[in-house]
Amino acid sequence: MALRLDTPVQFLKGVGPRRAEALARLDVRTVEDLCYHIPHRYLDATSVTPSTKARVGTEVTVVGRVVSTGVLSTRRRLRVFRAILKDASGVIECAWPGQAFLERTIRAGQLLLVTGPVKFYHGRQLVPREQIVLADADEQDGQDGQDGPVERGVVLPIYPATDGLSHRQIRRMFADHLDAMLPAVDDILPVALRRQFKLLPLRDAFLALHRPPSPDVAEEGRRRLAFDELLDVQLIVARARHLAKGARKGPRFENQKRLTTQLKAALPFELTNGQKRAIRDVFADMVGPERLHRLLMGDVGTGKTVVALFAMLLAAENGYQAVFMAPTELLAEQHARTIGELLAPLGMEPALLVGRLRDAEKAALRRQIAEGEAPVVIGTHALIEDTTGFKRLGLVVIDEQHRFGVEQRAALIGKGEAPDVLLLSATPIPRTLALTLYGDLDISALRERPKGRAPVKTGVRTASARNAVYDFIRAECARGHQAYIVYPVIAESERVDLRAATTMAKTLGDAMAPLEVGLVHGQMKAETRDLVMRRFRDGEINILVATTVIEVGIDVANATVMVIEHPERFGLAQLHQLRGRVGRGEGESHCILLCELAAVPDRLRRFARTTDGFKIAELDLQERGMGELAGSRQSGGLALRFTNLERDGDLVIGARRAARAVIEQDPNLTKRQHEPLRRRIGRRYQRGIELFRIG
Repeated sequence: MALRLDTPVQFLKGVGPRRAEALARLDVRTVEDLCYHIPHRYLDATSVTPSTKARVGTEVTVVGRVVSTGVLSTRRRLRVFRAILKDASGVIECAWPGQAFLERTIRAGQLLLVTGPVKFYHGRQLVPREQIVLADADEQDGQDGQDGPVERGVVLPIYPATDGLSHRQIRRMFADHLDAMLPAVDDILPVALRRQFKLLPLRDAFLALHRPPSPDVAEEGRRRLAFDELLDVQLIVARARHLAKGARKGPRFENQKRLTTQLKAALPFELTNGQKRAIRDVFADMVGPERLHRLLMGDVGTGKTVVALFAMLLAAENGYQAVFMAPTELLAEQHARTIGELLAPLGMEPALLVGRLRDAEKAALRRQIAEGEAPVVIGTHALIEDTTGFKRLGLVVIDEQHRFGVEQRAALIGKGEAPDVLLLSATPIPRTLALTLYGDLDISALRERPKGRAPVKTGVRTASARNAVYDFIRAECARGHQAYIVYPVIAESERVDLRAATTMAKTLGDAMAPLEVGLVHGQMKAETRDLVMRRFRDGEINILVATTVIEVGIDVANATVMVIEHPERFGLAQLHQLRGRVGRGEGESHCILLCELAAVPDRLRRFARTTDGFKIAELDLQERGMGELAGSRQSGGLALRFTNLERDGDLVIGARRAARAVIEQDPNLTKRQHEPLRRRIGRRYQRGIELFRIG
C-alpha cells in the first residue's frame, strides 16, 4: 500500500512502537515529519584528515577507532577527558578539558568522528569541538560487513538523534524508506517562484538532503526548505501586520506640541540623533491613517525609555491614557523613578501598579486608572488582570517585549479600543532576523549612546588571574562601588565541571569579608530574589553573585564591575546583555571574562573588542545560527529550522515580498490556489493559523 504523508512512522517496517516513541521526542510522528528531519551536518570523506597529517595549528576532522580512554586531573583542578584514536595512518590523542562526563559515553572500540583544532601539549593533541560516534565497538558502519561510507568515500548524513535512537539507526530508516516516501510528497510552491529563486522541486530537495552526492547538492535542498518555511512565516507576519496596522479604528492623535514641547525643554540632557529620528517615526505613525505598530531596538543605555515617554505624552495631550508594561517589578519601579523625574517639571506623576502593593493601594490606583485620572501608567503583569481597566487607553508600551507571551501582550492591548502599540527591546538583532521575526512591525533602531557615558572596558582573563580579579573587585568596593559575579549554573553537578553560583556565593562570602555578598538565581522565590536585588540597588550588598537572572531588570549606576565566569558557556548576545548591567553611571566600568579553558576562544576576544550590540548580534548569528535566536520570540512556534540567515538574506527578502503580495490580494488565504499554504501553516505552527481566523 502506498505511503501517505500522514502515515504514522510506527507503521514503517523496522520502526515499531519503541522507536516511534523515540522519534516523537524529535517531533517526528508521521512520514511527513520524517521527510523534514534533515541531517544537521554531513561527513564528506574527502574532508577527513589522516591522523598522521593533522598538523599543529590546523583545524581537522579525523575518524578513527577509540583505542583507550581516561580522565586526567590538572594542577588547577580541571578534569580532562582523553581518548586515543587510531586510523589507517596511525594514532592521535584527543583531549576534552572540563568534560570528564564523556567517560560515560565514549568507550574503547567505538568508531569516532572528531572535529577541532590541533594543539601542542606534550605532543600533538586534537581538542574536539564536536564528536560523533559513527559505530559502536561491536558493529561496523557499513552494510553486510563491508567498510562504512567514510571509507568508501561518499557523503554521510549525520542526523539529530535522541536517547534510544542513534543517528545511524535514523540513517538506516532513510535507506529503507525514502524511495517509498517521496511519491507522497506534493509541491505546492508555484513554479514561477521556484524558477525566480532557482529552487529545487520539493521531492528533489528531499533526495538531495537525505542522499546527497555532494555537500553542495545538500545545500540546494536546504535552501528549498528554507524558502518554504520563510514563506510560511512571512505569510503569518504579513497577516499579523494586516490586522495590527489596518485602517485606524481607535484613537486619533494630533501633534499638539504642548506636553511634548514642555518635556523637550525640561530634559536635563540633549537627545541623540537616533532618539530624534525614532521620535519622528513614532509621531508620524501616531498621527497617520494607520495604527502605530513599531519595535524600538537599542542597547541598554541608548535612551529607549525617553522615546517612549514622548509617545506617551503625545497620547496624554490628546486626552488618552498611555500604559508602560515591564517584565519585573524592579524594572517597573526603575522606569517609574526615571519617568517620574522627567515628568516632575511638567507637574505630572506616573501611576505605578505592581503586585507587591497592599490591596488597598492597588484598589485606589485601579480606581484612578479606570476613571482616567492617571494619564501615564507604569506596571507589571498586574496591568493585565481583569480588575484593571482603563477609561480611554490610547497607547501601549511594552518593555523587553520578548519576555511576555503573545497572550499577555494581547491582553494589555485588549484593554483599549485598538490602541497604538510601541514595543521596546534591549536586544539588538540583525536586519535579516528582524525582517523574519518582526516582519509585522515597523522597526526603529537606536545605535548612539548619550554623551558622557563611557563604553565598558572589557578584558579576557584566564584562571591564573583569578586572585588578581578578586583584588580588583575589593579595590572597586573600597572606592564605594559594587560588583556582579555571574555563573552559568546554579548548583554543582557531576555532569559538568563548572563553578556554580550557590557554592561560590559561600566561598566568596568568606574570602571577601567584611564585604557583603548576596546571591540571586532563577530557582529562588520571586519575592526573595527581588528583596536581594533591592538590597544591592540600595547599596546594602557590595557583591552580587548571580546567574543570568540579572540579565534584565536591575539598574544600579554604582555597579562598575561585571565578572562572568565560564564565559564560553554563554552566547555573545547574552554576554553583551550581562555587560550592559554596568556602565550605567558616570564611573569607569569593567567587564571581565574569567575563562578556565586551556586556550581562550577567539569568539571571546572578538566580543571584548566591540561594544556595538548590533555587531555582536551579527557575530552571535554567525556563530550559533538560528537555534535559540529565532526561538527566543514567544510567538507560538515561529522558530526557523532550515534557514541560515547569514546566507539566506535573498530568500528572506523574496519570501517577504511574495507573502505581502499574497496577503494584499487574499488576506485570509481562502482562494483555491492559496488553500494549500493555509493548510501547511496550520500543520506547522500552533498559533499561526489563528491569524487567518480573525477579521
